[in-house]
Amino acid sequence: MHLPLLRWLANLPLVALLGGCAGDGPSRAPMRTPESIQADIQALIPSTVAQRAAWAVDLQLVFAALKLDPSPPSVCAVLAVTEQESTFNADPPVPNLAKVAREEILRRAERAGVPAVAVNLALQLRSPDGRSYDDRLDAVKTERELSLIFEQFIDEVPLGQRLFARLNPVRTGGPMQVSIGFAESHVQSRPYPFPAQDTVRHEVFTRRGGLYFGTAHLLDYAAPYGPEMVYRFADFNAGRFASRNAGFQQALAVASGRKIDLDGDLFVAGAAEPGQTESAVRSLAGPLGLDERTIRRELELSDGPEFERSPLLAKVFALAEQRSGRAQPRAVIPRIVLQSPKITRRLTTEWFARRVEERYKRCLQRG
Repeated sequence: MHLPLLRWLANLPLVALLGGCAGDGPSRAPMRTPESIQADIQALIPSTVAQRAAWAVDLQLVFAALKLDPSPPSVCAVLAVTEQESTFNADPPVPNLAKVAREEILRRAERAGVPAVAVNLALQLRSPDGRSYDDRLDAVKTERELSLIFEQFIDEVPLGQRLFARLNPVRTGGPMQVSIGFAESHVQSRPYPFPAQDTVRHEVFTRRGGLYFGTAHLLDYAAPYGPEMVYRFADFNAGRFASRNAGFQQALAVASGRKIDLDGDLFVAGAAEPGQTESAVRSLAGPLGLDERTIRRELELSDGPEFERSPLLAKVFALAEQRSGRAQPRAVIPRIVLQSPKITRRLTTEWFARRVEERYKRCLQRG
């Protein structure tokens, strides 16, 4: 028998060889039905969650629409983020949301040079549901409600357009608190697969829509982290590939001897001067054998998968390992302090990623 054929046979699974001997052709793993997948997902959802079956159905449909394998690690990753962000509530209440919203309106008015008295008069106007905007703000509990108030205030009140420039300040929503900007950009390249409400923004605040866009943001990209989910959790908070980019920044700090913020943001688009990371790379132009134009071109790839194959990345890691005498990690959790009007205490991307990781591990144990 020829050697290539022997190698081919050696690589075949044993079950395929046995199936062939039986005369029925290679055996195949049975196709899983949607119902069996939903049952497996439901078993991973905490028993205290209301409507577990409905959550499982929506998540099975989401994985099917995104063509992702509903394996326990992947499902648990989504469930862990959902539990952390909303405790399985498609439209979670936010403490002190009315106060936060008023402060945001007054902050924007001050920047625009609008007196507070003018803002208060505008809020007394009657909104489309019959109540004044002021009354609706007093009663607001969730981001979906607040988003709708801002939409109508911007559309109906001239002062709303002046303050917000038609940009709704509610930027995240739904059970996974996914970025609405991400959802709106996602549908430009991949049509939304479910019957939808009138806007992508509104769909984010539904259970299925929020799970769809949140799962896409978390899992539907080729991250170089292997089985280490904690870096995907950090990316969910800081932006795709932020952990990889923070690893590059740490290696760059070792190679250049400079202090660099490990925020995962490698270049400042449109800035007149190079940022901290780009300046550090330029200081190594000689040892790296790269000119400034090439350095900028390579850094511009840092928000996508192409940066994995960048000569700049390879050369910086090689130089850092040469100068330090040890291997450098390819991924690092970004060191970012979270900023949001909703946040009332000091929280970081690392805090978020570690908390989600704990929930993820508990989910795997349930499986």
